Formats: sequence, C-alpha cells, structure tokens
Amino acid sequence: MEYTHLGRTGLSVSRLCLGTMNFGPQTEEADSHKIMDAAHDVGINFFDTANGYGRQIYPGRTEEIIGNWFAQGGGRRERTVIATKLYGDMPFEGQPESGWPNAGRLSALNIRRAIDESLKRLQTDHIDLIQFHHVDRDTPWEEIWQACEVATQQGKIIYVGSSNFSGWHIAQAQAAAAQRNFLGLVSEQSFYNLLTRDIEREVIPAAQHYGLGIIPWSPLLGGLLGGVIKKERDGVRRYEGRAKESVENHRNQLTDYENLADDLGVEPGELGLAWLLHRPGITAPIIGPRTADQFDSAVRAVELKLEQGVLDRLDEIFPGYKTAPEDYAW
Repeated sequence: MEYTHLGRTGLSVSRLCLGTMNFGPQTEEADSHKIMDAAHDVGINFFDTANGYGRQIYPGRTEEIIGNWFAQGGGRRERTVIATKLYGDMPFEGQPESGWPNAGRLSALNIRRAIDESLKRLQTDHIDLIQFHHVDRDTPWEEIWQACEVATQQGKIIYVGSSNFSGWHIAQAQAAAAQRNFLGLVSEQSFYNLLTRDIEREVIPAAQHYGLGIIPWSPLLGGLLGGVIKKERDGVRRYEGRAKESVENHRNQLTDYENLADDLGVEPGELGLAWLLHRPGITAPIIGPRTADQFDSAVRAVELKLEQGVLDRLDEIFPGYKTAPEDYAW
C-alpha cells in the first residue's frame, strides 16, 4: 500500500481511505470487523466515519462498531488514523430525539458535545481528524475555531477537516484560523469522480493553495462507474428509478468507459479509482466495500499506473473543467 501525507501535516495515511458508512445498516458487525482487519492486513490505516452513520438503526451505530473493533486490542487503534464527522442533529442525554435547538450544526456547544459522544462510541481518547460534515452559515468562524482550539488543547482531537465546502468556504475558514494562529483545516472531503468533476473549478485549486488534502467521496458514483453496463447485459443487476435514469443519460459514456477498462484488462471500478489517484491534490479516495470482493478490487486500483494516453482518453469520455476563471472564458 502506498502512503501520503494528510494535507500539510506530518500524518502519513494510506492512499485509500476505508469508508464505513455501510457498517451496521448493510454490513453486520462481525463482517465489518473482518473488513477492517483486512484493511490493516494490506496496509490501509485511514478510516472514515461520521457520528450520524448507522442512522437506519440508530445514530452512532457505525462508530460503535468501530469502537468495539478497537476494543479488541492488538494495536488496532494505534495503527488507525480515525476520521469522523459532526454537524447533523444527534440525540443527546435527556433529549433522545433530534430536531431540538443546539442538537446539531457547528455551535461551540454542539462541537464539544459531539466530540465527547464520538469518543465514547469509538472507545478512544482522541480523534485524529474531526470533520465538519457541512458548512454552517450561521455560526461565526471565531466561535468554531475557539471550540476546536479547546478540544485540541484537551487532546481530544488532533486535526480538523471540512466536507462539502466550496472554495470560498475554505478560504473563509483559513483566513479566520490564520488570525488566531491556528492550523485550521487540513483536508476537504468532496464529491468527486469521473462523472462529477465540478470541484476542479474552485475547490481543488483552493485546497492546493491552502495545503488541504482532498478526500473524494463516492469515487464510483454509487456503483455507476463500477461496470453497470456489463452487469445489466449479464442480467446481474437491474436498475430502477433515478439509478436507471442515470444509466440511460450516460449510457454511451459508460459503454466507452467499460470498453476502455476491458482493453486495459482491469475492472471498471479499479480504473475509476486509479484515475482519482492520478489527479492533483488527491490524498485518498474513500472506498465503501460491503463485501470482501469489493474490497479486494479497490485495493488493486492502488497498483494500477495509467499512461498519459489512457488519462487523455478518460478526459475525452468524461470531460472535466479548467480552473476558474479560465473555465468560464468564452
């Protein structure tokens, strides 16, 4: 497994990030533990979760599964860079239902409460990377950073990252952090894949300017880049609703993409992940395997080196964007 640094930090992380969103709702706890063990076996040390994951069962269930895995010992926690998120409404003691004031967002109160509750569920004394799951347009950055400074001084968190921020949100956050002599954001988790390349206009340039690592989520667009045409042709899977509409809207592109993967002798999902690993500013795409086979396929992508001709062909199939303002020029 290859490693890189998490943004402008000295923290080394694997070039793939193990996403745990499926742990609990779709993957049983025992199988989730096996996947995490398998990740360590191949050198993946970067795990991503969120306090709201597992909500289909109850909020925090996914963090609990990870915490139970850490509790087994064997260096599991020590060898893991654990990233979690906060923002959405969460039940709290005395108020089991969400939707009440101060049950979410990025107020100092919720940041403190969310971190403490995540630490309990994860059964650890610190979180390596706490991420804001969404921008809070109502809470001033002075309040947000003061809360993070306190948590850092207490040793409860090490680094702070963002998720789903625009370029100007990153700039705003970093300017406020600089005024306080605080490190600020070290990473941005963005929606990025071959078919969804909007962040190339402003988010990636902003992240590179401020030294943030980019952690792409949904790198295969919910499986759309994982070989849907072949699965459909072989009768393995049928799509309905919005998924079917997406396939029809991009059928020609997806067919060309899967044909290219066949020519290279790789699975489409491996090609999509490998492309991301060749993009500037990318730290580690988040993989969310539900099965061991999906996990093995993702790991193979790290070893796949794409020649410039292949990268050019992918740009022809899925055109990207120039950096703003050049992308808007006539």
